Amino acid sequence: MRLFAAVWPPTDVLDHLDLALGAVRRTVPADGTGPVRWSARETWHLTCAFYGDVPDGRVPELAVALGAVAASRPPYRLRLRGAGVFSHRTLWVGVGGDTAAQLALARGAVVAGEPAGSRPDDRPRERAHLTIGRVRDAGGRRGWGGRTAGGPGSRQGGARGGGGRDPGLVGPPRARTGAAPFDPHALVGALAVYEGPEWTVDALLLVASRPGEGRGGGPLYTTVDAFPLAG
Repeated sequence: MRLFAAVWPPTDVLDHLDLALGAVRRTVPADGTGPVRWSARETWHLTCAFYGDVPDGRVPELAVALGAVAASRPPYRLRLRGAGVFSHRTLWVGVGGDTAAQLALARGAVVAGEPAGSRPDDRPRERAHLTIGRVRDAGGRRGWGGRTAGGPGSRQGGARGGGGRDPGLVGPPRARTGAAPFDPHALVGALAVYEGPEWTVDALLLVASRPGEGRGGGPLYTTVDAFPLAG
């Protein structure tokens, strides 16, 4: 079973973001041919730890460990705020509020997966974010226009759309041969000042992921268990 731990924003928070993204989505073609593949709303979450394929027999052990992590943490407040791009490709909305508590929960979730024999989660979790879309591939696993996209662990990007560069990319991906370059930083610039409603994080979720079975060929997520933050 392919599993990860996450914090899921409530409906009103997702409604607010959905409305804000409406204007941004209208700036690119909506027929599936545009340079951005938008993430389905039902996949919007803040990843705390990714465990990969966990044997069914080890899932209860992982659940117990996550329950203990959640029980040791008090509820805290977050809000979605700002936007940016990782490696010229992954478009995300950032997080404000008690980010230290979010980071502590994520670190605890990563450690909880170790006894269950999950794959080591070596992705940086210092910048909590919600993925809203990705620059569409153009021919295999390559960036839009042919340049090789950054691989796992290549997650540079500024909190408001600027920041570091992936050394594997010379410039922003191009939409098609001979066309003007598509600049995802310009697109997320419209969300740089975004600030959503605050909510209380009071649970950590263990979620199963089934790639390719969700809307538009994306992943299908189902909640395996939820663990209240008890502090």
